[in-house]
Amino acid sequence: MEITNVSQLIELFTDGACKGNPGKGGWGVFLRYNGHEKRLYGGEAHTTNNRMELMAVIKGLGALNRDDCEVRVVSDSTYVLKGISEWLPQWKKRGWKTAAKKPVLNADLWMQLDDLASRHKVEWKWVKGHSGHSENEIADELANLGIEALASALD
Repeated sequence: MEITNVSQLIELFTDGACKGNPGKGGWGVFLRYNGHEKRLYGGEAHTTNNRMELMAVIKGLGALNRDDCEVRVVSDSTYVLKGISEWLPQWKKRGWKTAAKKPVLNADLWMQLDDLASRHKVEWKWVKGHSGHSENEIADELANLGIEALASALD
């Protein structure tokens, strides 16, 4: 999907993190629109890194106040980006089964993401993690804050 109205572009920089896999996990979203910025994060007590990567995008898209936005999602997760752009159409055709006829892992989150993404014009962009990309680093910090907040709440 090509963004046509850059002045109305919403940028979502997302990341997930996990201490142990599975283990305590966190997700982070750095949202930027028209000169405004918003930071979101949260965590789960027993999860996986892939689930947190998906949750970050879900929470970011879910934070948008209206449908039909032009959104650029920037993630360091090839799992999320390949999943949404390559694998998901086939999973849906096969009734949420893989090519090996096994249930799709994290299908609950993929269904949520598919629904939210269908409401917008989304451009998906990959960035290498931990490579000095400032917004990706912020999203990573937020995901780790999600884990810290969770750990504090559990103590």
